[in-house]
Amino acid sequence: MEPRILVVGVGNEDRGDDAAGLLVARQLNKALEGRVRVVEVRGELDELLNIVSNCERAIIIDAARSGAAPGTIHTFDAASKPIPVSWFHHSTHAFGVAEALELARVLNRIPTSVLLYGIEGSQFDFGRSLSTEVQDAAEKVVAMVLTEVGSPAVQERTE
Repeated sequence: MEPRILVVGVGNEDRGDDAAGLLVARQLNKALEGRVRVVEVRGELDELLNIVSNCERAIIIDAARSGAAPGTIHTFDAASKPIPVSWFHHSTHAFGVAEALELARVLNRIPTSVLLYGIEGSQFDFGRSLSTEVQDAAEKVVAMVLTEVGSPAVQERTE
């Protein structure tokens, strides 16, 4: 039986590069045409905990801020070990992706496979639009997720 796959785009479209995850989710929703469940999470990320608890395999996309060049794509196997909290706690979310996944781990509700794509952003102010670097990286992540949906292998990498 094929594992239930969930793709989650996280972000706030009113805060510049924070909308990266939402952009990827929207493009994947069109490309996957219902073959995989794709959701957008815009509010508090405690809802992410509830969403991922009901799937076997999750792919999450969010904006990141690690100090790397804008548009850098970070990939984490979030099911096997914690992710850097500070990289994913830059927007209006009081409860970030890292905290949601760690709570899921503690409650033994984390999916067997969780692949997290972090797209390095640079502008998170209200009223800003996505930077060109983040838009370009979002296109790459769409292609990566489309490939990943057909492959169970998960590796940590930075591009």
